[in-house]
Amino acid sequence: MREICLDTETTGLKPEEGHRIIEIGAVELIDKVPTGKEFHVYVNPQRDVPEEAVKVHGITAEMLADKPLFEQIAQDFLEFIGDAKLVIHNAAFDRKFLNAELERCGLPMIAPTRCVDTLLMARAAFPGAPASLDALCKRFGIDNSHRALHGALLDAQILAEVYLELAGGRQRALGLDTGGHGQPRQDAPRQQPQHARRATPLPPRLDAATLERHATFVQTMGGNALWEKWLKQG
Repeated sequence: MREICLDTETTGLKPEEGHRIIEIGAVELIDKVPTGKEFHVYVNPQRDVPEEAVKVHGITAEMLADKPLFEQIAQDFLEFIGDAKLVIHNAAFDRKFLNAELERCGLPMIAPTRCVDTLLMARAAFPGAPASLDALCKRFGIDNSHRALHGALLDAQILAEVYLELAGGRQRALGLDTGGHGQPRQDAPRQQPQHARRATPLPPRLDAATLERHATFVQTMGGNALWEKWLKQG
């Protein structure tokens, strides 16, 4: 299954007040594994960037003066996302801005049903708890120390890691019953999946950089990590 983790940066909060997209970042997932394919572009908004917005993402109007207009990158963007589900943190915000830009170009807009909102997922999984990307990184032990300012591609990359956790990716791979909340149920017996060995192993789907990031992450869980135990049993 193909999904796209997506984030935007903008000049403000409301497109109906004339605010525009200035950056788009997107990361491709296949079966919730990053493929390494990404889309990243800065966009000239044809207007100023208010100081309060610059404090959030650090992008000034001067930095965008020589960048393409949205209409010049719109087709490339639509081709990259294709018909995939769009995974977005606070999807209503980004979809509103994207649709305003697409409508301005006379292009098809993005339907709400295409979007998976990780903000809503987090609030459902952890009622009453902070649900920002930073808060979720802290909860899941995801390193976001390099995120001094917001950035569309960086946030899309972090979102991909958060989405895996919210979707229970590791638990499903280990054959554990999560009870639908991303955590193993205490009353559920652990069952090792039974699979026949292939005569010829399939070629690896992960590149070296992804494997290295995963190994580093596993090390942060210590010697009693379930992943290590599962590998030994395999």
